[in-house]
Amino acid sequence: MTLEQIVNNSLVESMKKGDKVRTETLRSIKKSIIEFKTSGIKREMNKEDELKILNHAAKQRKDAIAMYKKVNRMEAADNEEKELKIIQEFLPQQMSETEITEIIKSIIKTTGAKDIKDFSKVIGIVMKELKGKAEGTLVQQIIKSLLS
Repeated sequence: MTLEQIVNNSLVESMKKGDKVRTETLRSIKKSIIEFKTSGIKREMNKEDELKILNHAAKQRKDAIAMYKKVNRMEAADNEEKELKIIQEFLPQQMSETEITEIIKSIIKTTGAKDIKDFSKVIGIVMKELKGKAEGTLVQQIIKSLLS
């Protein structure tokens, strides 16, 4: 089942239940899917595209949460957090920091990276390996700490 089908089914359910936050969140994901389909790309949406859409939506919510907390608008931040949790239901399970660290250590050993100068050599390989399974900022922090 594609992301579009899953979102459509979940959207119908949430509308029947009257869950406004879930309905609006699912509509925003559906909007992103429609934008992709009408963007002129002459191919079907694949898993990587679906992941990109979901990660983008999650990042938007995380940025909004940080902004709202910064200006002390807790109600708006709470709403964004609810939306983020809904989006995360559709994303693959995120890896733990320990799991991420082990993979990075293995890649550092394989590439022969010695210090922070080799950061760019490592980050590309790690991000391909962990795509959708780990947050980029966390990955960068771990790589920098291991190479320092």
